[in-house]
Amino acid sequence: MIELFGSQYEIIEDNRNAFDAEALEARYSEILKKYDYIVGDWGYNQLRLKGFYETTNKKAAYDSRINMLDDYLLEYCNFGCAYFVLKKIKEK
Repeated sequence: MIELFGSQYEIIEDNRNAFDAEALEARYSEILKKYDYIVGDWGYNQLRLKGFYETTNKKAAYDSRINMLDDYLLEYCNFGCAYFVLKKIKEK
């Protein structure tokens, strides 16, 4: 379990050992708190973070739902990049 600024997350995917707690804390922005998932991907030795909502969230834009993760990885990330997915499990 990971705690970030009052929210708790669990790692549900860690592709190619991408998760780095120090890099995540350094790059994390409170705007990500509103999302159900945080995806971190590595490109050119820099961590990028993107938020996604639950698939069942009808108010969320279609491409910001977690079921679109594969499309995001193919279109916006370096081919074969290391990435991780965190799921929010509790908010204080």
